[in-house]
Amino acid sequence: MIVVADTSPLNYLIQIGCDSLLPQLYGSIVVPSGVMRELIHCGAPAAVHAWLSHVPAWIDVSAAASLPDRELAFLGPGEREAIQLAEERHADLLLMDERKGRLEARRRGLRTTGTLGVLLSAGELRLIDPAAAYRRLLTETTFRASATLEAQFLGQIRPGV
Repeated sequence: MIVVADTSPLNYLIQIGCDSLLPQLYGSIVVPSGVMRELIHCGAPAAVHAWLSHVPAWIDVSAAASLPDRELAFLGPGEREAIQLAEERHADLLLMDERKGRLEARRRGLRTTGTLGVLLSAGELRLIDPAAAYRRLLTETTFRASATLEAQFLGQIRPGV
């Protein structure tokens, strides 16, 4: 399975100690070099800086082979490169939270999920308690979800998970 990750899902999962779910769910993760540059930003949380000092072996940092796609200019650099790399690699899944990026990725035929989708998938496999992880996401990070998205997420958690 080929999975490409954008910045925000990695950032948030690292901060709440759930990044180890990624190889359990998907094997290796392809991370665009532009996303790594965004993660290195000096304003990144300490947990992200610590993670970057020992990038796990299941991370495959790669650059898009083609020139930047002008049609993606309305997105941030990480989203642009993640979509291009997902297209080039014929990815099975693109991990992305940003709404505009997800809409464009889907328009291009890419399957997407975000941080909450990762938590739901891990919950279905009983790897974590997704409701508890969501509480950590809201209290320990800058992650924000609309009331509608929160209700949808909490409604999808299976009882006993």
